[in-house]
Parts: sequence; structure tokens; C-alpha cells
Amino acid sequence: MRAVAETIDARGLRCPMPTLKLQKALRDAPAGTEIVLLADDPMSRIDVPHYCGEAGAELLGVEPSETGWAFRVLRSG
Repeated sequence: MRAVAETIDARGLRCPMPTLKLQKALRDAPAGTEIVLLADDPMSRIDVPHYCGEAGAELLGVEPSETGWAFRVLRSG
């Protein structure tokens, strides 16, 4: 299991802010970095997987939480 390099708390933010925060973190991270995005905007369930596909990042999983979802994303090389 790889270590999570960064956790982004985007709860309370609305579209497109959670995805934009993820985009910045992925851009700044080295290949192979896992990032967790915490979001509660219902649009995140659509936007984050779509963004990962467009950006070439790998969506490792989406886990529900008491306050939304935790998206685990791997920056591809």
C-alpha cells in the first residue's frame, strides 16, 4: 500500500472547486503519488471520475463517509 502524500479537504466547496483543488495537487505531485480528496458536493461523484479519465490519473476508489466521499486518486507517470 502506498502512502498518501496529501489529503485535500474540499468539503463545503461547490463545483468546480473540489476538482480544481485536485487538479492543482496532481499537477504539483510526483508520479506515483496518492492523493485523497474529501468532498461533499454531489456533483463530485460525477466530476472527479470524469476529470481523472481526462487527466490520465487513476481513480483508485471512492469511499463514502459521514460527510460526503473520499476519492483516492493516483497521479500516473
